[in-house]
Amino acid sequence: MTMLQYKEIEYKPAGQFEETRCEKIHNVIFNSSLDASKVVAAEIAQLIKEKAQQNTTCVLGLATGSSPIKVYEELVRLHREEGLSFSNVITFNLDEYWPMQPDDLQSYNHFMHEHLFHHVDILPENIHIPDGTIAPEEVYQYCVDYELKMKEVGGLDFQLLGIGRTGHIGFNEPGSHINSSTRSITLDHLTREDAAPSFLGLENVPKKAITMGISTIRKAKRIVLLAWGISKAEIVQETIEGGVSSQVPATYLQEHENTTFVLDREASDALTRIKTPWLVRACVWTDELKKKAIFWLSEQLKKPILKLTDKEYNEYGMGSLLVEEGSAYELNIKMFNALQHTITGWPGGKPNADDSTRPERSTPERKRVIIFSPHPDDDVISMGGTFNRLVEQGHEVHIAYQTSGNIAVSDQDALRFAEVALSLNPEAQNIKEVIQTLVSKGTNELDTLAVRKLKGEIRKAESLGATRYFEVPDAKVHFLNLPFYETGKVKKDNLSERDVQIMKDLIESVQPHQIYAAGDLADPHGTHKVCLDAVFEAVGALKRAPFMKDCWVWLYRGAWFEWQPHEIDMAVPMSPDQVVKKRKAIFYHQSQKDNVMFQGNDAREFWVRAEDRNRLTAEKYRALGMAEYAAIEAFKRYYF
Repeated sequence: MTMLQYKEIEYKPAGQFEETRCEKIHNVIFNSSLDASKVVAAEIAQLIKEKAQQNTTCVLGLATGSSPIKVYEELVRLHREEGLSFSNVITFNLDEYWPMQPDDLQSYNHFMHEHLFHHVDILPENIHIPDGTIAPEEVYQYCVDYELKMKEVGGLDFQLLGIGRTGHIGFNEPGSHINSSTRSITLDHLTREDAAPSFLGLENVPKKAITMGISTIRKAKRIVLLAWGISKAEIVQETIEGGVSSQVPATYLQEHENTTFVLDREASDALTRIKTPWLVRACVWTDELKKKAIFWLSEQLKKPILKLTDKEYNEYGMGSLLVEEGSAYELNIKMFNALQHTITGWPGGKPNADDSTRPERSTPERKRVIIFSPHPDDDVISMGGTFNRLVEQGHEVHIAYQTSGNIAVSDQDALRFAEVALSLNPEAQNIKEVIQTLVSKGTNELDTLAVRKLKGEIRKAESLGATRYFEVPDAKVHFLNLPFYETGKVKKDNLSERDVQIMKDLIESVQPHQIYAAGDLADPHGTHKVCLDAVFEAVGALKRAPFMKDCWVWLYRGAWFEWQPHEIDMAVPMSPDQVVKKRKAIFYHQSQKDNVMFQGNDAREFWVRAEDRNRLTAEKYRALGMAEYAAIEAFKRYYF
């Protein structure tokens, strides 16, 4: 979508907008969050320029969190490369944890300066961020004064928002009143869970915050809310299509006259016009949409595919599909066969078999395979059964751990390993120094290089334990340690040419027939997304190489979400014994068991999640009319 197209629709009042009869807030959907962020940044830049031409200030309400980061990066680029000046800009941030020191690494003050203010020419006196150091008895008056400051400069011209899993905007948690103003608030447990990765543990997340109120936000002349990723899909759907409710504070934006939700494809996934478009409009029936609709109908009626009737197709808005395809009988058989053909016990292809109805090629019989794993345990968590099957069936399997995963090792675990190492070598000065560093480490201190190396070695040893259990030679296990990850902080660098080159070098050396990569983009701190981008860029750069003509790329999920049946191109069943073997491989990653640091919004341990999701996929296949399996790992093919 071009900027012009976006501008043509974005200012249409929300009350007049109706993409479908279900939607109550204007929204636009982009293929990627990066594309969307650039468009939003361009709108902000245009507003700043227009205000400058009028010799007036531009008052921006700003948000923190992962959603606006790319917007800020683009604004910084516009300042550096195209001369965008912030000299006429006044900013008010939505919120801040309380209590919180401004120079704390987790403070929103630190966040805003790191991502925006340090890099542009905004006047320091024009920056307003709630003060997390205010004494308890002064908080009320401070919040009143914060409101008055906004009013004195003419109110907010533009408010940028994200949305939390509880539907909060700013820190306006469920129960917030529509007339609420800037105030102190107690944070919802889910909100604190989402923040836990940045604080290296839930116990370190403050329980209170200062936030602009719903009324404050709704006074802005223009509001843009950003939502990225599948983890936001349900709350986005509830906010856009549900009724106004204090239990979902973002729904109050339905009553704002100039609000746009800017979504990537994953965040829009639960909207009716995306999830079940046949219910609200005429459809162009692509093969993928046919599968999606028929599998959905089967699920709604709790009937296998082959039992669906013409009457049921018509009653559920799918009559036009029958017009194209003929009777339900013919269509059901076609979809049943398509689903059945995704199932294979031979993920590397079955030798000497007819592969016309199989997801993978039968030749060459012995394939070279690279499994890319973002962290040192995603391989066994998300595709451990398939991984083991590939090895047992004689393929040359390489495992490539893209990052060290060091930040996910707790200080307590690192200290335990260091003390064991010291007991074996009491004179080791470097180990003594690591122990002293860990013992004296403050809450906000970054790990030293030596500590990071120790934590990385812990993850490496655990990974080798799992790969040896699957009988993969150590020479075929690659620890890439991509540079973007090695910051020592939760915040990582952007993907660089150096990262991509490391990926390309490995692919060129192995010349694989299969590449497996993590397509699960819901991890709490974005590493999976960067690692997948690294795969895509490396594959794209090499696609003209002769060996790449025989290379297929398969994407796995499982750590946070799973592919749905209509998305699956290859389904690999597992027996009960294989499920147990996969579990044992996961158990080698002991530092990631029991209160793992970055488990996101799912409280289950990773091995439990994996088994539950694999079992659920098998149950969905059974409900659609397939054979009954203990578990299934699912893959989607990526075409480059």
